[in-house]
Amino acid sequence: MVKQSLGQTPSQTVGPFFSFGLFNQGKEHILTNDQTKGKHISLTGQILDGDGEPVNDALIEIWQPDTRGYFNHPIDPNHPNADPNFSGFGRSETSNNGTYRFETIKPGAIAHSSNAPYVNVRIFARGMLIHVVTRIYFDDEPANDMDPVLLTINPARRKTLIAMRVETSDLLVYRLDVRLQGDNETVFFDA
Repeated sequence: MVKQSLGQTPSQTVGPFFSFGLFNQGKEHILTNDQTKGKHISLTGQILDGDGEPVNDALIEIWQPDTRGYFNHPIDPNHPNADPNFSGFGRSETSNNGTYRFETIKPGAIAHSSNAPYVNVRIFARGMLIHVVTRIYFDDEPANDMDPVLLTINPARRKTLIAMRVETSDLLVYRLDVRLQGDNETVFFDA
């Protein structure tokens, strides 16, 4: 009897049931408390598909250093100096208009680096085989002009990574819309 090898099955997207796992009514989007050091901000925007339509059931994760550039994680050699009142990690589900929102602080530049302050971002959504990875920089940071990662990106596309400061009477707000594909697609990085 000759054994036949079956071919590998094709990859599948996250599928139509992605949203069932999202809605947990948690506070994962709040990274701060009253004792957290630094400039408290709201980081917000929309996740948009290739047609510019809101993605209503995406999950966005962020990971960032504290106001002095230290990650609250044991792998960071400066971990003992990190703000214990700042987690540095959060998740936000998008709403019916594709909006995400985090209550966080404006990060400091990572210690001992030449990077401008930024937030690491990972996005999961139905229809995507794997998540996408990007960064959020801040429009009022002079260090953006010298950031080694931003300098490798075509100047016309850098704006897809830079959150704009929005003046409000409440918390300082930075806004960045993330386009998953199409015109003005956000710059994504290999994970």
